[in-house]
Amino acid sequence: MRVAFGTDHGGLAIKDSVLDAIRELGHAPLDLGAHALDPADDYPDFAVLVGEAVQSGRADRGIAVCGSGVGVALAAGKLRGIRACLCHDTYSAAQGVVHDDMNVLCLGARVIGPELAKALVRAFLTAEFDGGERFQRRVNKVNALD
Repeated sequence: MRVAFGTDHGGLAIKDSVLDAIRELGHAPLDLGAHALDPADDYPDFAVLVGEAVQSGRADRGIAVCGSGVGVALAAGKLRGIRACLCHDTYSAAQGVVHDDMNVLCLGARVIGPELAKALVRAFLTAEFDGGERFQRRVNKVNALD
């Protein structure tokens, strides 16, 4: 699986942990930055890069990080076909995929540490959409809101 990853300056503290977790699962990360600390960078820019990678098919799923995770979730969720959710527990990170076909995981680096970030990435990337009629019906309703 190809996984787009993007973070602003607020998420750099867990960037290496997230990229390591992606690789440990045998997936290929698409690192869209930030590549250096720049306190003036803006989370929407990275959330859009991640979302567009998923939209275009360059990535199967995405992970976006900022300080709280709220900003990247708001920005990525504005893009057509992107179902982005902020998760700070493994249940939500997996269940968001299984029931809601979440395709972008959003994390807050000032809320969680590197080990929890790895656990969340594992939960997100090992989960698969159930595809059952009731789950697909609900995802179709969400997609219709685009």
